[in-house]
Amino acid sequence: MDLSAQFLLSVRGSSDGLGLTRTLRSCSEEYSRQIGHQMGQQLRPPQVILLSGELGAGKTVLAQALAEGIGVEDLSLVRSPSFTLVNEYPSVHGLIYHVDLYRIDKLSDLSSIGIDEILDQPAIIIIEWGEKFDLALDNTIRIRILVDPVNDERIFEIDVPDRLAG
Repeated sequence: MDLSAQFLLSVRGSSDGLGLTRTLRSCSEEYSRQIGHQMGQQLRPPQVILLSGELGAGKTVLAQALAEGIGVEDLSLVRSPSFTLVNEYPSVHGLIYHVDLYRIDKLSDLSSIGIDEILDQPAIIIIEWGEKFDLALDNTIRIRILVDPVNDERIFEIDVPDRLAG
C-alpha cells in the first residue's frame, strides 16, 4: 500500500474551510514507521507537527519515522527529549527541533526552553504532548495517536489546515 499517496489524497481532498482530517490505522510499529517516514518525506520547513496521545501510544516512534523521512542521517540521535526537553537534529532540509512538553506544567515554563525562538526558526519542529498548550500556529499539522485496546492498533488522526492542504 502506498501510504504517501494516501497522505497526499488527504491533503488534496475536499475540505470544509477548517482543514482536512485523515484517519489511518496501523496494526504494527513497522507500519506506523512507514506512515511517519512517508509523511516526513513530504515535509518542508517551516513546519510544526504537534503529536498527542497517551503514554506509550507511539509519539516518539512516529517522531523517529518523521525524522527519517525528512532526511536525518544518524537516527541514533532521534530519542525522546523527555529529560532534555529539546533535541536538535541536522537533516538534508536543515535543522529539526524535537520538543517534549510532558514535563512542562505552565505556559510560562515554555519560555525557559526557548519555544519562541524555536518557533521563529525556518525549521521542521516536532512537538510531543502538543495538546498540553494551545499553540495557535498557522503552519501546524496535528496528529493524534489513539490506541485501540482491543486490537492494540494505533489510530492516527491527522489534521492539516487548509492553508497547507493547497
